[in-house]
Amino acid sequence: MKKIFLIVLFLFSIELLAQVDITTGMGISFVNNSSLQDYINSFPLNDKLETFNSSFETYLEGDYSIGPKFQLGVEYVFQIFSFNSPYAGLGQYDLTYVQHKPSLLAYYVISGNGFKIKFGGGAGPRFVNLDEKILSTTNYKSSGFGLLGRIQAHTKLGDNFYANIGSTLRYDHGGVPENNTRKLHDNFVKEDVNINALSVSVNIGVSYFIGK
Repeated sequence: MKKIFLIVLFLFSIELLAQVDITTGMGISFVNNSSLQDYINSFPLNDKLETFNSSFETYLEGDYSIGPKFQLGVEYVFQIFSFNSPYAGLGQYDLTYVQHKPSLLAYYVISGNGFKIKFGGGAGPRFVNLDEKILSTTNYKSSGFGLLGRIQAHTKLGDNFYANIGSTLRYDHGGVPENNTRKLHDNFVKEDVNINALSVSVNIGVSYFIGK
C-alpha cells in the first residue's frame, strides 16, 4: 500500500511540474509620478524631472497551468529609479529609490506550435526604500499596493527554452516615504510627497517550460 501511495505521489508531482513556466528578464519602465515631479522641480536644480521618466527593472516569475487556457502565477519585480542634478551652489542633488513588487497573477493563454501568448493581470504589496541627498543622505521607507495588466509572448528557442517579450501597465500606490523623525515633505506646496505612480514597461527575457 505504501509503495502504491509513493508511486501515485511521484506521478502527481510529475504532472504538476509539467505545467510550470519559469520566466526571468529585465526591462525599462516609463514612470509618471506627479507628486515626486512637483517636489523635485521645486528645487533650484539645473535639470528638471520630466512627466515620464525611465527606470530599470528585473523580474522573476513562475506560472502554473490550471487548464489549457488559464494560468495562475507569482512574480517578483525589482525596480530602481534615480534622478540627479547640480544643485545651485550646494553641490549635487540625488534622489534614488528601489521598489520591491511581488504580485499574484492570472492569465488567459493562447498557445500553439512553438509559441505561447498570455493576457492577464494581478496585484500585490509594494515596498519602497528611498535615499535623498542634499549635502547629506537621508533614508526613507514606505509601503503600499499595486495593480497591473500585461501581455506576454513566448517564442521557442529550442528544447524547453523560449524567448519572451512583454509589456505591462501598472498603477503602484507606493505611499509616503518616512523615517523615525519625518516624512518626505514638499514645503513649496505644503504636502507630503508620495511614490504613487502610473507606468508602462517593456521587458525581454527567457523562459523555461518544465516538462514541455
